[in-house]
Amino acid sequence: MDRKTTSDPLRRRLRRLRNSERKEEATAFIRRFHRECQLSDAECKARLRVALRDLKRHRFYELSPQELAFGARMAWRHSSRCIGRLGWESLEVFDCREAKSPETIAANVFGHLKGAWNGGPIRSIISIFAPVRDGELPAYIESNQAIQYAGRLQSGRPIVGDPLNLEITRIVEGLGWRGGSEDPRFEILPLLIRDARQRRSFHELPKEAIQEVRITHPNIPSITDLGLRWYAIPCVSSMIMSIGGLDFPCAPFNGHYMGTEIASRNLADQRRYDVLPQVAECLDIHSKNNPLWKDHALLALNEAVLHSYENAGVRMTDHHSESKRYMDFVERERAEGRQPAGDWSWITPPQAGPSCPVFHMRMEDHHPVPNFYRDRGTDGKFLRPDYSDVDRWRHAHRWDRLRYRWRRWRHQRDGLRK
Repeated sequence: MDRKTTSDPLRRRLRRLRNSERKEEATAFIRRFHRECQLSDAECKARLRVALRDLKRHRFYELSPQELAFGARMAWRHSSRCIGRLGWESLEVFDCREAKSPETIAANVFGHLKGAWNGGPIRSIISIFAPVRDGELPAYIESNQAIQYAGRLQSGRPIVGDPLNLEITRIVEGLGWRGGSEDPRFEILPLLIRDARQRRSFHELPKEAIQEVRITHPNIPSITDLGLRWYAIPCVSSMIMSIGGLDFPCAPFNGHYMGTEIASRNLADQRRYDVLPQVAECLDIHSKNNPLWKDHALLALNEAVLHSYENAGVRMTDHHSESKRYMDFVERERAEGRQPAGDWSWITPPQAGPSCPVFHMRMEDHHPVPNFYRDRGTDGKFLRPDYSDVDRWRHAHRWDRLRYRWRRWRHQRDGLRK
């Protein structure tokens, strides 16, 4: 089978850039790299000549380690759905572009998790593997996160584990994985990797790469008795990173958790673990008599998660503190002449939103690149270079808007055809 057929799952997700679009993104990135790193105009022009020449000949150019690190940090800075971008400059970048087999990718990811753990004070790390080169697809990770819990559908019974991972659990079991955890609700899935020839393989995580926190409440023992737990490191592994017109489909990265991500979403959502009714029983709250029972249960669960991570010495932040840090991030960006992209529905915490300063902030997501995206049909089709902080001819911005509307319409048309 032709590897360039659009039936490849990854190829269906990748952005389709024309040569002119790829050239524009490469030019904008290289100029920004030299400008923000305070390099000379002569160096910038020389680098542009080489990059544009390679793009014309091979539809690809190689990023230097310095450009790769800068682009990865910019991608985090531009991530409109992330509230914790204040420390974007501290992101540690592991250049793993030479690791191309599933075995070496898995080994690097396990090393990534060990390094990010850091004994509890979680380090923000990204490991970047081979990019798409002239249409040739590299190996990549299919797991949404490097660490995640299995989910199984049993006839006549509720789902055991995380309902979000029903499909990937079915896939790895079809490949031969059997599991065997003492608590099937929180059974760590193996890492699922698809190689350059579209063959899948799973890789068991070593025990030293897995750090979990048992959820306990300081004042309510019955919540402790629920036996809940969650992993320490949220390592996103399925998003595509785009830098200078190049796509990196395998670039797992991690930060640290905010309490509401676990308590108000992962554990509380009805489509996830849905533990609020159990927590309400622990609090002896009856839904018929108290219309605010969910609010009480959410507060207790958030208290338990924050207490548990602090007691275990694992880095975590609460939504009020992180909202203030986001405001600091916005002020710093504006002081540099940049308008940060923000998605209000993601930045506003799911708990006590109106009491956080971000709730009252007007946000706009202008989808700048470098950035991360999941699929060209959703967030990927909006990505474009950002010139808001660059002195340009006054009619250039109007021309940009018309050009991007045309590009968006063309991508939508192509998506309907394929």
